[in-house]
Amino acid sequence: MSNAANSSSTAGVAGVVWVTPLLGATLVTMCVLGLTGNLYTLAIMRSATLRRAGSMYVFILNLATADLLYLGTIPFVVCTYFAHDWFFGEMGCRVLLSLDLLTMHASVFVLVAMSMERYRAVAAPFRARLSTARGHWMMALGIWIAAFILTLPMMVMIRLREGRPATVGLVKRICFPTWTPEAFKAYLTALFFTSMLLPGLLMVGLYAGLARHYWAAQSNLARGSSSSFRRRRLKHKVVGMIFCIVVAYWACFLPFWGWQMAKLFSSESLRSLSPAAHTYVNFFVTCLTYGNSCVNPLLYTLLTRNYRDYLAQRGQSSGSSRVDQGSAAAVNMIHDQIG
Repeated sequence: MSNAANSSSTAGVAGVVWVTPLLGATLVTMCVLGLTGNLYTLAIMRSATLRRAGSMYVFILNLATADLLYLGTIPFVVCTYFAHDWFFGEMGCRVLLSLDLLTMHASVFVLVAMSMERYRAVAAPFRARLSTARGHWMMALGIWIAAFILTLPMMVMIRLREGRPATVGLVKRICFPTWTPEAFKAYLTALFFTSMLLPGLLMVGLYAGLARHYWAAQSNLARGSSSSFRRRRLKHKVVGMIFCIVVAYWACFLPFWGWQMAKLFSSESLRSLSPAAHTYVNFFVTCLTYGNSCVNPLLYTLLTRNYRDYLAQRGQSSGSSRVDQGSAAAVNMIHDQIG
């Protein structure tokens, strides 16, 4: 079940009064930081020179767009948590819950595409240079189409359901899938494979191969040269960055999907948990999934070595040379992401 569905079905749990304001403040903060980071990523990539810099421009643009759309669902989630009700109608159920899953898949698929491009740039650099911007945009279009197809069943089957009237006469509304339990279990299991397990394993394999290529290339360098220590440090930094990217992905999405799978296949074992505990876990995994959209700009742009060089060169240059050096350093940043 998506974050919006979690919010509409768990917001009315009693005994967690302090959690709702805390979650709201946390999500709003993440929304502001994530929107700022992703918008800044888009802003620094407006240069025409960057648009000619290779596949990373296309993929970072689509990744930031997916993250922006995903973060855009936060206000609706926060509103639902505070109101303990769903105010956005059946169309809101269809659009918001589908957008949740659509952007999750698009973001993950873009990460896989970026990983594949990095691997190709190292393992087959000549073939990678033959790639065109048109081909990259077609790949991005295919990613969004695939994400939409995987999301379409949720869009079709979700409905707005009204609960029993409360003691004060209010009727609680929640977004609820109209599937049979078996069909819903099968669909969520398929989504776990398409948005978590298979992309995660593929990225682990690609980054393992990439690390192996870097390690072999660095091992072939002259060991006795004066720069060998610096090269070894660079090798460790590259492997460390790759490790952080993979760990960040798994850390943000695995708890969410693990919790969903536990509720589907081990619901009996979770009955010992109190309603408040269920709410705490839902809040925690919700924050983690949104956290990935906040971390992506840091991992792929803001913390890269060439981006820091780009800022340094911008500060040291002036006039027309400032524009030229800034553009050149930014291009290097993008190529550094590829290679």
